[in-house]
Amino acid sequence: MSNGHPNLQPFVDWNWCASNPGGYVLVDTRWYLDGSSGRDAYREGHIPGAVFVDMDKWLSGPASKEAGRNPLPDPEVFARGMRESGIADSDVVVAYDDAGGVIAARIVWMLRSVGRRAAVLDGGIGSYPGELDTNEPKRSTSDFSVQGWPKALRADIAEASSGQYTVVDARNRDRFEGRQDPVDPRPGHIPGAVNVPCRENLDSSGRLFPAERLRANFERAGIAAAENTIAYCGSGVTACHNLLVMEQLGLGRGRLFVGGWSQYGHATDRPVETA
Repeated sequence: MSNGHPNLQPFVDWNWCASNPGGYVLVDTRWYLDGSSGRDAYREGHIPGAVFVDMDKWLSGPASKEAGRNPLPDPEVFARGMRESGIADSDVVVAYDDAGGVIAARIVWMLRSVGRRAAVLDGGIGSYPGELDTNEPKRSTSDFSVQGWPKALRADIAEASSGQYTVVDARNRDRFEGRQDPVDPRPGHIPGAVNVPCRENLDSSGRLFPAERLRANFERAGIAAAENTIAYCGSGVTACHNLLVMEQLGLGRGRLFVGGWSQYGHATDRPVETA
């Protein structure tokens, strides 16, 4: 692995990209909960040079009530997706979306969890100052090795509901409080969980708020460090944003309950808390 950017932060801005030409692979990971096509959005216009990586094909395993909507894929599937996208073990990846990074955070968390260097483009596609492109770059199939998902960075449903960890829910407040839930069978949240909506990490342009404000968001929820913290959301996508923000703030690395509410909500033997 090359030595460029050995201590890459979880978020970089376009100025960083502009000052490192050729030093990274740009990845478009747009994906929509309503089923709209991220690939179609990519084809209609993306940052020049970006490759598209499909959330459903390469970044998620098969959905089920037992595992949730977006479980982690088999490591072999993920590695194949990276190889076919032209992403090598030694590459630095900068991923973006059109949602302030809350979707792109998934691939960045996945890559960083297996020791690769990756970052979210702060501000996403809207931060690119030039014209978008419709040409799809042709990258050669690369060498990306298979590596299992580290247990130290993951949590299961039993751990998330054990009461032994600080559990932080990244969903919007109305879903956390149980006022409505458009996609899952039971409204509410895991008993004892705290709410740090990932979208409240972002200003109106989709960029991260200053570090002091971000830190205050977590401190209000009782989180001063990521150690002993488990993050979840609906299905293990946007929770990655909270994990990366905590890492960016120097709070350390928490654990991802990837099944999230889409798994917990179907486990009708487990209690639910509202408001």
